[in-house]
Amino acid sequence: MRKGDTIRGKIEYVKFPNKGIFHTEDGKICEVKNAAPGQTVEARVSKKRNGRIEANLLAVVERAPDEIDPPCPHFGICGGCTWLQMTYEKELALKESQVRSLLEKSLQEAHHLSGAASGEEAGAPADLSWFEGILPSPRELGYRNKMEFSFGDEYKGGPLSLGMHKRGSFYDIVTVDQCRIIDEDYRMILKNTRQFFEDRGTPFYHRMQKKGYLRHLLVRKASMRGQILIDLVTTSQTADLREDQYELQAWTRMLRSLPLEGSIAGILHTVNDSVADVIKDEGTEVLYGQAYFTEELLGLQFNVTPFSFFQTNSWSAEVLYDTARKYILEAGLKDGAIVYDLYCGTGTITQLMAPAAKQVIGVEIVEEAVKAAEENAAVNGLGNCRFIAGDVLKVIDEIEEKPDFIILDPPRDGIHPKAMPRILQFGVDHILYISCKPTSLARDLPAFISAGYRPVRGVCIDQFPWTANVETVCLLTHDAAPKMEDDHNM
Repeated sequence: MRKGDTIRGKIEYVKFPNKGIFHTEDGKICEVKNAAPGQTVEARVSKKRNGRIEANLLAVVERAPDEIDPPCPHFGICGGCTWLQMTYEKELALKESQVRSLLEKSLQEAHHLSGAASGEEAGAPADLSWFEGILPSPRELGYRNKMEFSFGDEYKGGPLSLGMHKRGSFYDIVTVDQCRIIDEDYRMILKNTRQFFEDRGTPFYHRMQKKGYLRHLLVRKASMRGQILIDLVTTSQTADLREDQYELQAWTRMLRSLPLEGSIAGILHTVNDSVADVIKDEGTEVLYGQAYFTEELLGLQFNVTPFSFFQTNSWSAEVLYDTARKYILEAGLKDGAIVYDLYCGTGTITQLMAPAAKQVIGVEIVEEAVKAAEENAAVNGLGNCRFIAGDVLKVIDEIEEKPDFIILDPPRDGIHPKAMPRILQFGVDHILYISCKPTSLARDLPAFISAGYRPVRGVCIDQFPWTANVETVCLLTHDAAPKMEDDHNM
């Protein structure tokens, strides 16, 4: 079998995040992205290495026995969703089994390392009695509170598109005006914005030619309060500044006339001349209203700007943060405790833990997030939250107050290997690890276990229904720490 050959097989299981696995007739393992369990697929071989085959999905020859018709007409073309062809119950079961598998391998690795160090026999089964499964999102559809749509065309020379990247394509854009993970307000804004600029012949930015005007449309909506921010991201390339301003004003009037369910808090225009295909704020003008809205989570208020970090599913974020707070409180904070919230983002967990601690110190490398955290803490009247802008690796040794409890919510790649010893040196009784990518938790667990920590509670929270991603929360207790009084198994 060579690269480019076509291969067929029935998917036996799916590795995290979306790698469907089947065995070939000669016993080799074949990985096919975006294939679901039980499907018989046809794929083209792209790589062969170490006895494994990687192949690109060409077609689903036979559907899985329990497969359903996807509720979105863009599914399979748009690259946004992965599991719309299965029921939500099946998706939850798949994600839970994937995380269990990752954790089992991680614990076996930790056992192997400790066994090798002590000369003991390795290979004991992993104890996952502490793992509590998966918690669903309260909303399965229409849950997103932020979308970054791209301008382009679906095929070279085609009409203007506004939406998501085509699956497997770097350039082609699919207009997702019937997307199901957003609500009708998003769909109406997207559809009318695309039509507005198509009618005027406004050119989109061609990344290869580095010419054009329209780049992205960023839409955020407060799930609890219904306020909407709309930000048009363009280059500074324009033949006539006066004409450009007239067009932006006409676009603003059009948006304000739409019969939206929510209310528009602000309409903005951001200039971005960066070559990279990301939204970069190189200057933002408020065309109407203000540059932020206020969202509410678990009784706290948060001002959200176009570019500030905030969980993309507010409904499930409440489940996540409530679970994290419950784990922390049940672990038992000492009177007058100092809590470190490392990689704190805009300080949501920091503020939730403030009433139970003497002081909560958040550390975050993104300065804008730190500024937002300080402003939000002031809005919520929390005077015992302190935020430090800087790299965790570089600043934690400089903090005068030493922690009694540590919360970790690292980026997708996990904790920097050089930062791990600095964190472990504090020797706190309990550490809470929040992972937006379970592979990061699985990678870091052996280091915690080697340092004397053991997982005592853990659960997945489905922050991202229909996609291949899932959030994980894990409470780690040092072996020398007192036993938790409120044992979840009692």
